Amino acid sequence: MKKLLIGVMAITLIVAGCEWLEDNTSGLSEEEIIEGLKTALNVGSDSASTNLSVVNGYYGNLLVKIPLPPEAASVRSKINSNNTLASISSAIGLDDLFEDVILAVNRSAEDAAKEAAPIFKNAIMDLTISQGWDILHGKVPANTKSTAEDFDSTAATKYLSQETYDPLTDLYAPKINASLGKDLVGTYSATEIWTNLTTKYNTFMTRSDVQLALMAAAALGNDLNLPSSINTDLGEFSTQKALDGLFYMVGREEIKIRRDPLAWAQTAVGNILKKVFGSDE
Repeated sequence: MKKLLIGVMAITLIVAGCEWLEDNTSGLSEEEIIEGLKTALNVGSDSASTNLSVVNGYYGNLLVKIPLPPEAASVRSKINSNNTLASISSAIGLDDLFEDVILAVNRSAEDAAKEAAPIFKNAIMDLTISQGWDILHGKVPANTKSTAEDFDSTAATKYLSQETYDPLTDLYAPKINASLGKDLVGTYSATEIWTNLTTKYNTFMTRSDVQLALMAAAALGNDLNLPSSINTDLGEFSTQKALDGLFYMVGREEIKIRRDPLAWAQTAVGNILKKVFGSDE
């Protein structure tokens, strides 16, 4: 993700520029189109797994960096909107724990990505792409309302997502949960850091100075409505965000590939792609 220009993008390698496709795909069977699609998806998923698994694969890319869960993010924002509460939070290390959670969750996603390739490969090889031509020409097969004028530059990505998101979530979740339990930030795991955060927040909310600050804010018409505790399924949240980030980058790469399909001519999947797309030289 970041400069990684996720190879999973090769995933849409078979979705070349629209005009160019019109001139070069005539005469090909749907079986050939499907073979090219699956080959590209296969190679792309291997590349994606590699690129996402490096240090800062998620954490260093603002486009896909996994944030705090919404409930925790809201709590942090409310605390920091009040000078007194922000000072207390900083003094007891609560605010540092919010940052530690962000880092730990992203490190867990990077770690889990190491085992993503076979998961994606199985899902891809099980796909039956009966409407490969639609994908090639910018239509999402399940979208029956699409017309010839409605060219979707991320049609392959959307199709892949709608067909594999749920099964990938089921398969990927155990990997994420396992990674959340590993000591990836110093000697602590994401699960331990999350527990430390929620425990410290509970303590924070019982402090007399915090309660006084909350009452003072409410008296001034700024009731912060902080919850008594933070309750989030960190595994479910992390899995969703990890996959969302993956498909987001797949879409960005698909657009690039459509703009310059010939740039991939010398890749590992060059033979099947050349057969499917031919050459304009």
